Amino acid sequence: MPAVPDQSPLHGRTVVVTRAEGQLGEARRLFESAGARVLDLPALVIGPPDHYGPLDDALAELDAFHWLVLSSSNGVEAVEERLRRQGSRLADRPRSLKIAAVGQRTAERLEALGAPADFVPPDFVADSLIEHFPVSGWGLRLLLPRVQSGGRTMLAEAFGEAGARVVEVAAYESRCPESLPAGTAEALARGEVTAITFSSGKTVSHTATLLERHFGIDWQGRLQGVAVVSIGPQTSRRCQALLGRVDGEADPHDLPGLVEATVRALAQEP
Repeated sequence: MPAVPDQSPLHGRTVVVTRAEGQLGEARRLFESAGARVLDLPALVIGPPDHYGPLDDALAELDAFHWLVLSSSNGVEAVEERLRRQGSRLADRPRSLKIAAVGQRTAERLEALGAPADFVPPDFVADSLIEHFPVSGWGLRLLLPRVQSGGRTMLAEAFGEAGARVVEVAAYESRCPESLPAGTAEALARGEVTAITFSSGKTVSHTATLLERHFGIDWQGRLQGVAVVSIGPQTSRRCQALLGRVDGEADPHDLPGLVEATVRALAQEP
């Protein structure tokens, strides 16, 4: 790992990274490479939906769909796991079925499974998928496996307005953890945290819940002087709604972009 110059805005700074459990490694590596001290705040626990029936039924009829639209690596994992239970896999999908992927991590996971996406929008957000979709939606039948609660129903609505027949099914659920990691809570209490980053609207909501659960009604005070950095527009809107501000937004909307947005936010400090 190359040495990080002392003048880097992240050098010696403490950054809290909110991600799903088990998905903190790459973000940690990137921030540490930029010179930051990283504290984890797992804000999502990924698990099964309440019922797999709708997903299993849809996957059993994949040849009836024109497109499979996957908006997260969690969705990819869930679909692959349920297909394997049916004796199949994404790499063996019907030739008539195309796959659209939102996000670099989603596309990379599909590639690793031998099922590369047929379309990845230029920006790693769902809005870009709709704007740049390569064909007219009229008459298409689309399958959208997604998180059970708080998912992007706007995808289904937009495609529906374009004349597509959309089937949305719960593929997984992302729940709030029980508590903050002790080290992260202590750093926030001591005012040692310089920035906190968010990778989805749910990480914002769950972090607010965890902070209030730990610090009580004055939990927002623990973020005074802490740069709030978001990965994209939807996440920024949730930051504004729950935290009252957003100090930086990634562009492009991926992890390297999140690091750069954090650097910019800290460089602008007085």
